Amino acid sequence: MRFISWNVNGLRACLDKGFLDFLKDVDADIFAVQETKMQEGQKDISIPGYKYYMNSALKKGYSGTLIYTKKEPLSVHLGLLDGKYNDEGRAITLEFEDYYFITLYSPNSQQELKRLEFRLEYEKDLLAYLKTLNKPIVLCGDLNVAHEEIDLKNPDTNHFNAGFSDEEREAFTNLLNSGYVDTFRYIHKDLIKYSWWSYRMRAREKGIGWRIDYFVVSDILKDKILKSDIFDGVLGSDHAPIILELDL
Repeated sequence: MRFISWNVNGLRACLDKGFLDFLKDVDADIFAVQETKMQEGQKDISIPGYKYYMNSALKKGYSGTLIYTKKEPLSVHLGLLDGKYNDEGRAITLEFEDYYFITLYSPNSQQELKRLEFRLEYEKDLLAYLKTLNKPIVLCGDLNVAHEEIDLKNPDTNHFNAGFSDEEREAFTNLLNSGYVDTFRYIHKDLIKYSWWSYRMRAREKGIGWRIDYFVVSDILKDKILKSDIFDGVLGSDHAPIILELDL
């Protein structure tokens, strides 16, 4: 099974920057999208051979998630428990016979960590939701955290910034300790590779990036990981697409 995840930072804009060509070339079984920034019906996003499921934020031009899948799921759930975070379109779960596939667009704790409390509440709600699922989980998306110092270019100057605060990193550690594996770091122990670059100061050109996009799987699936990587040469967004291949 081949899974792709990509924060496109505006799907309508990315459609004009090679999104469809990449999707067709990569031939994923499931293709997850974050930060769509669009509502259902604003643009035709149907693709032959795929069904799609969309969760849009109430606020236009903000947040949003989307999943394309070749195989129809048994069920679809938007949000977390009781549909929490649906107002921001942050989560979609597809249930299949042997596993759940989840895509997330985790909240950014914002400048000066103004939204850190909201972010940490989300992390608790996420774990509570995952514990209700009774099959192995494949979880992906822009999780808005660089877990370890190896996961960003300048760790020393970012310890009090959104995405690298001690609290956010601890929350991700807590997730992994609850029975999950960061597939990229499981395969690539010491590889430095990034999935996001600021648009400012030619950061991507200079290699000043962060790894904040992930595929995370249940521990029981870790021996089935065939590939986990970042397409850091693919343009069209400030994020790069990521790939996971599993022997399912």
